[in-house]
Amino acid sequence: MTRRVVVTGMSGITALGNDWPTIKARIQAGETGIARMSEWDDKYDLRTRLAAPVPNFSLKTRFNRKQLRSMGRVAQMAVAATDDALEMAGLRNDTALFEGGRLGIAYGSSFGSTPPVLGFTRLMEHGDSNAITATSYIQMMSHTAAVNIGVLYRITGRIIPTSTACTSGSMGIGYAYEAIKYGKQDVMIAGGAEELCPTMVAVFDTLFATSVSNDTPEATPRPYDVKRDGLVIGEGAGTLILEEYEHAKARGAKILGEIVGFATNSDGSHITHPASKTMARTLQGALDDAGLCGNDIDIVSGHGTATDHGDIAESEATRAVFDRAVPIHTLKGHFGHSLGACGAIEAWLGLEMMRESNFVATANLSEVDPACAELDYISGSARHIQAEHLMSNNFAFGGINTSLIFRFDGY
Repeated sequence: MTRRVVVTGMSGITALGNDWPTIKARIQAGETGIARMSEWDDKYDLRTRLAAPVPNFSLKTRFNRKQLRSMGRVAQMAVAATDDALEMAGLRNDTALFEGGRLGIAYGSSFGSTPPVLGFTRLMEHGDSNAITATSYIQMMSHTAAVNIGVLYRITGRIIPTSTACTSGSMGIGYAYEAIKYGKQDVMIAGGAEELCPTMVAVFDTLFATSVSNDTPEATPRPYDVKRDGLVIGEGAGTLILEEYEHAKARGAKILGEIVGFATNSDGSHITHPASKTMARTLQGALDDAGLCGNDIDIVSGHGTATDHGDIAESEATRAVFDRAVPIHTLKGHFGHSLGACGAIEAWLGLEMMRESNFVATANLSEVDPACAELDYISGSARHIQAEHLMSNNFAFGGINTSLIFRFDGY
């Protein structure tokens, strides 16, 4: 017997703000979070000078030094998003639930915080360990977000760390959904986070996958566009509080949406070159898990990195599964590619848009690349869609694919 999984809290940290009203207003004003990083000019040998940083972020007024000492920036953003999501769910002070073993965490990032790595590099190169502290490893480990959330709130349920690059956040949500669906937990904190670091930018820069439109940050990246020239790295965090339906209903929680389908697989063929065939299997797997067909999906939240082959492969997979020009948009033109956070941020904002029946257009999409498959690309202005089902897709290095399906019917 399987159980229904609903969303009772959600929040995030982004380059355009940390709440939906602020983000929506800035998008409506024509803003994106992309900026030219002039401080990189004389410091880093990178082709790109673009990123989507989160401005003025700090947790120092919310938590004390002792609570923060094991957290780098990535864990702090994860905690900020989680704290607000727990507050929305009405669970922030439920110590009995936290310590009772039926609340768990599934949370991911591509990497932990990068600054502590310098201390270990110094040790390897010069034999000097003075820059390594008692919390250096805790801040840099890939499961730092999940562990710090757990320790801060004294959570004793299962922890599922997901470190799968660009699917870390969506996989965290998917595995949390399965943990509740199959009765392993009643409530899950799910999502992903990532901090901006030139080392992560360099990963894509060396592959010639970054945008070099350095003098026009407002016009890039350009997902699915014929003139796209690569991605822009961002940062942020997104958290969903998932709950078993009867558990949420019994305590009178407000239900924000429902997860009805999830699937994940791997290409098994190439580390960085996506394969549309196995991507399509994931999309179909999510439909099968939800007991839906392609015609039941009202809109797709695409991965849309604005890379040459990535956009084409994704569009081909989507067309193959839906066999129609399904409406599709992506948020990466607004927030950049926040790697381990993107799937969680896109899930959160997708639910916000479902609740308002209004979906923002893909930023900077002027002319769809004819090499992309025929889909209904939302461009120019927002689209009114009264969506009951939204599919949110993400794809990562290593050929890792995820697909989530959300349902909203007004509740």
